[in-house]
Amino acid sequence: MPAHDPSLLLWILGFTALSSMLSLAAGAGYLLLPARLREYTVAHLISFATGTLLGVTFMDLLPEALEVQAQNGPQGVMMTVLAGIFIFFVLEKALIWRHAHHVDGHGHAMHHVKAAGPLVLVGDTFHNFLDGVLLTAVFVSDFELGVLAGLAMITHEIPQELGDFAIMLHSGFSRARTFLWNGVSSLAMVFGALLAWWQLPLLERHLAHVIAFTAASFIYIAVADLIPSLHRGVKLGETLAQVTLIVAGIAMIGLFHAH
Repeated sequence: MPAHDPSLLLWILGFTALSSMLSLAAGAGYLLLPARLREYTVAHLISFATGTLLGVTFMDLLPEALEVQAQNGPQGVMMTVLAGIFIFFVLEKALIWRHAHHVDGHGHAMHHVKAAGPLVLVGDTFHNFLDGVLLTAVFVSDFELGVLAGLAMITHEIPQELGDFAIMLHSGFSRARTFLWNGVSSLAMVFGALLAWWQLPLLERHLAHVIAFTAASFIYIAVADLIPSLHRGVKLGETLAQVTLIVAGIAMIGLFHAH
């Protein structure tokens, strides 16, 4: 189907809108749960989110970036990942400095807000943008494959969005701000789809680096913020639940790739 066919753009926008609405609806349902139940489930959702972030990174984003950049070798992709991790370290340090409540005699912040919420919001915005770009690229190349990719995107976004909601609440966001900012973030998917539709040749030249930067954000969030928070649960039952849910998150991403 030619890229200039207007009906193709309607299919692309329909899938991006449906994915955003369903994932936000799932998140809204989570926000409506009683506070005690949300607090009980937050550690489980963070464990699952850790698995999905790592699974998406190492089974989806990085292989895709390396494939796109295959002719030029892996160095550019790896340097973008390295630079992205450093950028997110600096960004998190700035967030901690900005929100530090007390400082001891050595200049060390004693009480920090958790920075994982803002970071996961930035990373998810890039990921949503990338989903829109990739969905357009797939639809333009093969309509039936585009439909399958759109369905896979929806089934992946819903559990990931629940994890994002849990992380943001855990980081101190109110329920209203969590819903509002995730709604704004979801618009990046539509923007990515439209930009790819109008500027696909230009975007393709930088696609590998956009993918790699998204991967860097997910690696940093999982390793620097989420996993350390899970280490606070030291009981055997908590540890087993965490390991099981992390593996379940990775396995879910693996199942998408198996089909």
